[in-house]
Amino acid sequence: VMRVAVVGAGVSGLTATKCCLDEGLKPTCFEQSQDIGGLWRYTEHVEAGRPSLYPSVISNTSKEMSVFSDFPYPEDFPVFLPNAQLLDYLRRYVKHFGLQGHIKFGTTVVSIRKRPDFATTGQWDVVTEADGKQTLHVFDAVMVCSGNFSEPSLPLHCFPGIEKFQGQYFHSRQYKHPDVFQGKRVLVVGMGNSGVDIAVEASRVATKVTVCTGRGAWVLSRVFDHGYPWDMVFNTRLMSLIRNSLPGPLSRGLINYRVNQWFKHENYGLQPEKSCVVREPVLNDDLPSYILTGRITIKPSVKEFKNNSVVFHNYTEEEPIDIVVFCTGYNVSFPFLEEAVVKVENKHASLYKYVFPTHLQRPTLAVLGLIKPLGAIMPVVEMQARWVTRVFKGLCQLPPQSVMEKEVNEKKKNQVRWFGLSFDEVLKTDCLVYMDNLASFIGAKPSMLGLLCRDPRLALTVFFGPCTPYQYRLSGPGHWEGARQAILTQWVRTLKPTRTRV
Repeated sequence: VMRVAVVGAGVSGLTATKCCLDEGLKPTCFEQSQDIGGLWRYTEHVEAGRPSLYPSVISNTSKEMSVFSDFPYPEDFPVFLPNAQLLDYLRRYVKHFGLQGHIKFGTTVVSIRKRPDFATTGQWDVVTEADGKQTLHVFDAVMVCSGNFSEPSLPLHCFPGIEKFQGQYFHSRQYKHPDVFQGKRVLVVGMGNSGVDIAVEASRVATKVTVCTGRGAWVLSRVFDHGYPWDMVFNTRLMSLIRNSLPGPLSRGLINYRVNQWFKHENYGLQPEKSCVVREPVLNDDLPSYILTGRITIKPSVKEFKNNSVVFHNYTEEEPIDIVVFCTGYNVSFPFLEEAVVKVENKHASLYKYVFPTHLQRPTLAVLGLIKPLGAIMPVVEMQARWVTRVFKGLCQLPPQSVMEKEVNEKKKNQVRWFGLSFDEVLKTDCLVYMDNLASFIGAKPSMLGLLCRDPRLALTVFFGPCTPYQYRLSGPGHWEGARQAILTQWVRTLKPTRTRV
C-alpha cells in the first residue's frame, strides 16, 4: 500500500487524508498543533507557524457552495458560517469518515527531501519532530497542505518614514479584538477582506478610521439579488458560460455593471484604478453604509509617515494617526522543502494546475490549497486531492514536463493580463472552469447532454442553478448515491435557517 505524508490538518489536509483512504492509500497527517482546523481554529494568542484568526470571522462563501461534495452541512447551520461552526463541521467530517486515527498531533514536519533513489522509486525522506525528538520516515508520496496564511508580508521599506512613526503598528495577523482601537485614530493599509473587516470593527470604538488603498476594490454584499447568497447567484454554469464566452471587454463590462448595481463605487472612492481589470472582490455588508455615515474614510495610498501622522498621495495635509494596521497579505513559503522542489518567486509557485511541480522525475509531491478561486476554497482543494491521489496511484497521467511548463508560463501571462499586476493574481482563477478541468481528468465532470437525456429535471438544476460541489459526485470514481438528492434540495437547506418565523 502506498504511504502518503500529509502536511497539516486544516481544510486541505483533512480532505487529502480522506481522499487517500478513498483510493486505498495509507495516509499519515502531521499537524504541529494539538487540534484540527488550521485557519478555522480560533486561538486567543497568535501561534508561530499557524494561521491566525480574529473571533468575528465569518465565511465569505455560502454553506452549500463551501461544502465537501459528499458531506452536506446540517440544514440548521446558518447560510454564511461563523468560524466556530465551520470548525464544528470539520470535526463532524473527521468523525464521519474516521480520519482521527490517521492524524499525528503535536508533530512538526522539519524537512522533506528526495531519497537517493528518487528517480526510480519517487520516495521521500520526511523528518518530523515531536516532544523535542526527531524521527525519520520514508513515504511514497507527499501532499503539502500547510496553506499560505502563516508568514505575514510586511514590506515596511515601501512606506517611507515608518521608522520615525511614534504610534503603534502591526500586521493584520496580530489582530484579535477591537478594544485596542478604543478612542484612537486608526489607519488600515490595504483593501482586502481582512482590511475591510478590521476597519468596520474598529470604527465602532475608534475616534476615526481611514482605509487607504492604491488600487481600489469591488465590494460585494453576501446578500445578493432578491436576498440570495452572492455565490449561489454568481457561480452557476449559465453565468460561467456567459462570462467565458463573451469577448474580454464585454465580459469585464458585464462584471463592472453587476458590481456597481448595489452602489456606484466611484462615488465612494472605491472604483478600481483600472476598471477594465478584474479584481478579487471584497465581501462586506457594512462598508458602504459606514462610509455614508462617516465612520470610515477612504484615501489613496500612503506617501510617507511622520512622527504622529501620515501623508497620502495627491494630498498635501497630514492626517494624525495613532495606530496603523498593515493588511498587506502573506508570503508563500515552504520552510521544510528545498527551494529546488517548489520554486517561489513574487509570491508565485510554478505549479502545473496550481498543484504539481513541473520538473520532478516522478509526480509524487503535490501542493494543495495554493489557489484563490473566485468562490469557495473547500470544494476546490477536495477536487485537487481527488485528482492527486489518482495520479499517485497511476490511474491518471500528467503530461510531459515541457507541456506542463508551457501551460504554467502561459497561465502566468494570461492571468497578469486579466487580473493586473499588483497582487498575487496568478493564484486566482475561475473556480468552476478549474473544477471542471480537474474533474474531467478523473472522469467526474457532469455530462450535461447525458443528464438531459436521463434526468431532465436534474440537468436543468445543474445548469441554471448554483454549481454546488455535489455535481462532481453524480458519476465517475467517488460517485455518491446522495448527490442527486443533495442537488435537488440545496435551496431547502439554504433557506431553512432564514425562514424561522413560521
